[in-house]
Amino acid sequence: MNMPEKLPFLDLITPHRELRDELCASFGRALEGGAFVGGAAVESFEREFAAFCDARYGVGVASGTDALRFAIMAAGVRKDSIVVTVPNSFIATGEAISQAGCLIDFVDIDEQTYNMDPARLREYLEEACAVDSATGELINKRLNRPVGAIIPVHLYGQTADMDPVLDLAERYGLVVIEDACQAHGAEYFSVRRQRWMKAGSMGHAAAFSFYPGKNLGACGEGGAVTTNDPEIAKTTRMLRDHGQSQKYFHEMEGFNGRLDAVQAGFLQIKLRHLTKWNEERQQAAGRYKSLFSESGATLLAPFAPDWANCVWHLFVVRVPDRHGLIKHLNDAGIGTGIHYPIPLHLQNAYRSLGYQEGDFPVSERVCAEILSLPMFPGLRPDQQERVVREVGAFLSGGDSLADRAAAEGLKLALTN
Repeated sequence: MNMPEKLPFLDLITPHRELRDELCASFGRALEGGAFVGGAAVESFEREFAAFCDARYGVGVASGTDALRFAIMAAGVRKDSIVVTVPNSFIATGEAISQAGCLIDFVDIDEQTYNMDPARLREYLEEACAVDSATGELINKRLNRPVGAIIPVHLYGQTADMDPVLDLAERYGLVVIEDACQAHGAEYFSVRRQRWMKAGSMGHAAAFSFYPGKNLGACGEGGAVTTNDPEIAKTTRMLRDHGQSQKYFHEMEGFNGRLDAVQAGFLQIKLRHLTKWNEERQQAAGRYKSLFSESGATLLAPFAPDWANCVWHLFVVRVPDRHGLIKHLNDAGIGTGIHYPIPLHLQNAYRSLGYQEGDFPVSERVCAEILSLPMFPGLRPDQQERVVREVGAFLSGGDSLADRAAAEGLKLALTN
C-alpha cells in the first residue's frame, strides 16, 4: 500500500526556496559590510516594521520573550507588582512577567475567541482588588500586592477585545502591554477610535516574536517592541544592549537582547511579502470554514468576531477526542499541533503560585480539546479538502460536542 503524501502542519521550506536569491543576497551584503550587531540593516527594518504596525517606534530584539520582558520593564511596571494575563498562552508570556520581577496573576478567557474575557477582567479588578485610599494604587486583596499592568494576548492571529481592556486600564491607572507575538498584521475595530487599529499600536507597548513559524518569521530567533512612546522606545534600546546609552556608558543594568543584522535583513525582505501571506492565510481559513460547513462535521471551528481582522497564525478547532483525531490524522499523513495542552496556571513551572484545577475552568476545558490543523501560505484547496475529509471520517461515528455546544450557546462550524 502506498503511504499518503505527507501534509505538514507548517511549511517553512517553500517560502524560503522562493526567496532564496533575495535572502542570499542579503546575507552577502551583511558579510561584505561587516556589521552584524545593530547598524543600518536593523534600523531600516525597525522603521519598516513600526510603520507596518502603525506605531511610531520599533525596536528589534533577540526574541519575542525579550520583547515582552523589555516592554514591561521599559513601561515602568514596578517590580513586585502584579501583571494580569491569561492562562491560555505559551509560557513565554509568564516568563516575561516573572523575569521582569513581577508577579503573574490570571483571568480566564472567552470561550469563543480564546482571548482575555473583558468581563472577567472587570470582575477581577472590581471584586478581587481594592483602591488604597492612601496611595491610590489598586491592590489585590488576596495577595496584598499592587496591580501594575495587563497583558492581553492576541492569540492565534486574532486580537483581544481591546476597547474594554483599555477602558479598565485607564480607570485604574494600569499599563497595557499587547502580547502580539502571534498577530503580525492583525487588526481590531475600535469603537472608541472609530477605526481599525493594528496589533502593536493600541497599548503602551507591544511585543512581537519572529520565531520561524510565525506569520513573519526569521531564519532563527528575533523579536520586536512597538510603541508610540519615545521614552519606552529609548529605554527598550538600552535594555537590549546592556543598559548602554552610548558605548560603555551604562545607565542601568541591562541584557544582551539585540536583534542581529543578518536576521534583520531577512525579516525586511519577508516583511514586504507579509500582507500577501496573511491574505493567503485568510483565504485558507475561509475555505476550511466552508468545507467544514458542507461536511457537517460536529466540531467547533474558530470564531471570528466582526471587530477582528484575523491573520490566522493558527487554525484551531475543538474536538472531544483530540488524541484519537491526532492519531487518525497522523496515520493519514497529516501534521497537527496543540497550542497549548496545559494552561499556564497548571504548569509545574508555576506550581509555587498555588493555583489548582478548576481555578480557570474555561481555559482548562479549551486546552483539553483544541487542535491546530495545517495552516500556512500556499496551503492548497485539495490539501484542505483532504484534511476535512479525514477529520469527517474520524468524527463520523458521532460525538456529543454538538449537543454540548448548543447547550452552552457556542457556534459550530455550520453557523460560523
